[in-house]
Parts: sequence; structure tokens; C-alpha cells
Amino acid sequence: MKIAAFERSKQGTGASRRLRITGRTPGILYGGLNQPQLIEFDHNTLWHALKKEAFHASVLSLDIDGTEHPALLRDVQMHPFKQLVLHVDFQRVDASTKLHMKVPLHFSGDENSQAIKTEGCIANHVISEIEVLCLPADLPEFIKVDLSGLKKGASLHLSDIAMPKGVTYVPHGGDKNPVVVSVVVVASAEPVAEAAAADAAPAKGAAKPAAKPAAKAPAAKAPAAAKPAAKK
Repeated sequence: MKIAAFERSKQGTGASRRLRITGRTPGILYGGLNQPQLIEFDHNTLWHALKKEAFHASVLSLDIDGTEHPALLRDVQMHPFKQLVLHVDFQRVDASTKLHMKVPLHFSGDENSQAIKTEGCIANHVISEIEVLCLPADLPEFIKVDLSGLKKGASLHLSDIAMPKGVTYVPHGGDKNPVVVSVVVVASAEPVAEAAAADAAPAKGAAKPAAKPAAKAPAAKAPAAAKPAAKK
């Protein structure tokens, strides 16, 4: 992958701030037998390049004022809340020197797995990238992981993945053969529905709620007393 860069002469916080105002991003190219070189990029070009996976996991070609330099992206400094790249670091690549590099894993074939198709399981991706050691010419952009052979109750370990030619895995910690994908059984929805129905239905033998007493009819009013007859 190729990206254009330009040599810069000024350095320091103030110079970098003024550079960003003009739509440029400061950077540095170091490593090898040469001295570190101050460079700059068009911010928009760099921003879109950083969105590509290959820009982070492959040997790049930095075209600095017409001269190409093989290099690796080593560090990116982003603004805390703005969509702004503050600074980038690149390391020169020597064709005869092996590299330590993180390479992403690309998973495929899980839709053909018996555990996922018929046994109600899902594939849980435990690791999404690994660190490898290889020569620059052998560095892959990604490593394929075939999940078509997943079985219920089993897991896929790193030793089950075929490494590209010339590429070896660099272990970290005590686990030299970590789990890459685990098969997780998904609970059926039927028991949940049955439990909900059981909670809604009244328990067997439970007493029915007593009926509300009927409302009392209003008492009849006593007849009014007859008036005494008028005297003749």
C-alpha cells in the first residue's frame, strides 16, 4: 500500500500546531541505519488510509518527495474528541530483518459448521489478532481461520490454525496455545416460554379467591304517619 508524504524542516509543539491548522499531520520515520526523518501528510489522505485494515498490518510504501521507503505504521496519536490525527510514527523496514507484527484474523465458514447449523451453538471469537514473527516479504495482511469444522463442546486453538509460509506465532504469557474460538451453546427459548406460562397459571389445588359479597339493597323507607283528620 502506498501513501504520499513530504519532508518537513520545523519541529516542536508550535510548529506542529501551525501545521495542523493548514490541514497537515506531522509524523516521523525512524529505524534502520539512517537518522530519524521528519515528515508530514495531507490529513484527509491519512485519515482515510487509517480506516483500511491493510494500512495497520502490512509493509507500506512511503513516497517522500518522490523517493519510496518501505515502512511500518507503529503509532497513531488521535485527538481526544475531534476527528483529528495529531501525529504518526513509522519504522523503516529492512528486507533481511524479521519483524514483530500484529496480524488480524479473518473468520469464515461458521455457517457450514454442524454445531452452528443444527446444534444451536454460536462461535465466540476469543482472539481477533495475533503477533507474528517473519521477514517483511512474508508478512500477511491477515490470517484465515476456517470455522467449518467446529463441533459442539469443542474449541479452536491456535495450533489448529495453519500459519502462512515463513510466519511463526509469538506467544505472550504462559499460554502458548490459546483458545481462538469457543463454541457456546445457546439456551433454547422453549423452556423459557414454558416457565413463563407456568408462572402465569394458578398452582394446582390452590383455593379459588372468595367471591365478593353481594352489595346490600338499600333499606326501604318507613311509610309516613297519616295526618289526623280535621275536626268538624
